[in-house]
Amino acid sequence: MADRILVTGASGFVGSAVARLAVQRGYDVGVLVRATSSRANLEGLDCEIVTGDMRDTASMERALKGVRFLLHVAADYRLWARDPEEIVRNNVEGTRATMEAALAAGVERIVYTSSVATLKPLNRCAADETSRHDEQSAIGAYKLSKLLAERLVEKMVAERGLPAIIVNPSTPIGPRDIRPTPTGRIIVEAATGRMPAFVDTGLNLVHVEDVALGHFLALDKGRVGESYVLGGSDVSLKEMLAAIAKLTGRHAPRVRLPRLPLFPLAYGAEAVARLTGREPFITADALRMAKYRMFFSSAKAVSELGYHARPYREGLADALAWFRQAGYLK
Repeated sequence: MADRILVTGASGFVGSAVARLAVQRGYDVGVLVRATSSRANLEGLDCEIVTGDMRDTASMERALKGVRFLLHVAADYRLWARDPEEIVRNNVEGTRATMEAALAAGVERIVYTSSVATLKPLNRCAADETSRHDEQSAIGAYKLSKLLAERLVEKMVAERGLPAIIVNPSTPIGPRDIRPTPTGRIIVEAATGRMPAFVDTGLNLVHVEDVALGHFLALDKGRVGESYVLGGSDVSLKEMLAAIAKLTGRHAPRVRLPRLPLFPLAYGAEAVARLTGREPFITADALRMAKYRMFFSSAKAVSELGYHARPYREGLADALAWFRQAGYLK
């Protein structure tokens, strides 16, 4: 009989890639989905949909009955909310409830999906797992929430024997970015000619399917209590937009904007967002983050797990193909 595995957040971008790979690997797959979540990313997938909520310990205990392995991918991934505390509450309390339930259920191994948001960029070179944010240096509610949740997992490993391995994906791109993520929105805007300029920043782009494989490498080979960056290529925003332009037959933007004059625009966009409830395209926190090149090293995952990432342009091409087919590029 196949081992039972539960994937949380499976209706989302990274979670659906993880769930697909779990099915391909022959596990008996349960996917935890909130009652209100879209099922579009799970269509045609041979898995059991379990309705529940990561913040509710009782529903997690029900979902984890008979589960050998837990991949906790679910997170509130927003860089802006009317109430920023909501992001912190969701990610910290959701992680706490899920890990408590996993301990109670006797789950054998857990992969907890954190983020490079918990790591402090070094600007001149790629940061690794040792370059850690603290509560003062983390910019914005999302980074703070992931930092607090990751520390909570580490504490439960140390004090209560939680059998968890932590993975820190960088910036995933690729198919089924259904919401889309902040990076997915940049890809869509650039592909439809609505990004005529850029700020001088950088990020680490990785194919979402490589991130998914990294989860299983961590499950198989990761050391409990350790964290592993699952990254890809360090790319400037200018390079990324040029690559998108080449793939879509457009002209690459050449205008480089200074960050500081954009802050009033961001504050205005956030004021409008508070009225409409729709996430703004530009935020003050995003501009603060853009000061740093978010470059990261996956050397530890490569040496310990056998992790490998394909060239980032393949991720962009797959993302664009999916966005086009799904009707986002009209």
